[in-house]
Amino acid sequence: MNRQSTILETAQARGRVMVDELAEVLCVSSHTVRRDINALCAQGKLRRLHGGAEFIEGSSNLPYAARSSLNVAAKQQIAGRVAQLIPNGATLFFSIGTTPAVVAAALAEREGLTVITNNLNAAMALSEAPGARIIMPGGELRLPDRDILGSQAVDLFKAYRADFAIYGAAGIDNDGMLLDFHAPEVRIRQTARDNSRQAILVVDRSKFGRHAPAVGGYLHEADHVVTEARPDARFSALLDALDDRLIVVGDAS
Repeated sequence: MNRQSTILETAQARGRVMVDELAEVLCVSSHTVRRDINALCAQGKLRRLHGGAEFIEGSSNLPYAARSSLNVAAKQQIAGRVAQLIPNGATLFFSIGTTPAVVAAALAEREGLTVITNNLNAAMALSEAPGARIIMPGGELRLPDRDILGSQAVDLFKAYRADFAIYGAAGIDNDGMLLDFHAPEVRIRQTARDNSRQAILVVDRSKFGRHAPAVGGYLHEADHVVTEARPDARFSALLDALDDRLIVVGDAS
């Protein structure tokens, strides 16, 4: 995992980072962390603070390659649990994002799936699944994310009724609102949720409290919310209200 990507992801999720804390978590010296922070500040991604740095809000996400290398173990835990919910022969919506793509990979041995997705990574992960049928929209492939946005993608999701919609979000605000970086991402996610019999939101703990500008949908609208661990106490009431719809993979109970 790239160290600077980890620092930037942490800053984006929390709003700010502190040198001493990062040095301990990353098992490097404070000098090394300061050098990384200085490089990120020079790129206009962070702003120096006393003892650390803060994230500079913007309208763009981290590059796909950086996101795919973050929280890998958490995403795999989530994917393994979601796979237990999906039977052979199911019809599935997959939204864009790294976590839905990891879920798709966890279903690669499931038989007879029908997959409707604008996420090329998810489609490729299931391309050799036995008896799979994969349906994608036309349009321009967004690089390097390898997904397709726009009206054709929305129309595709409107044309099907899926057994399960598997979708993520760039962030979850304190009131439970789901956040993304672009309005088309929101429209497609909501269409997939509305046209499915069961909606499964897959988010690792870092997404809680993470900021992004485009809004749409709420945590409580999912039939299942699957995460690897509970976030901080700010979200306790929201999560408790989900009751048995919340699946925390790390819970022993």
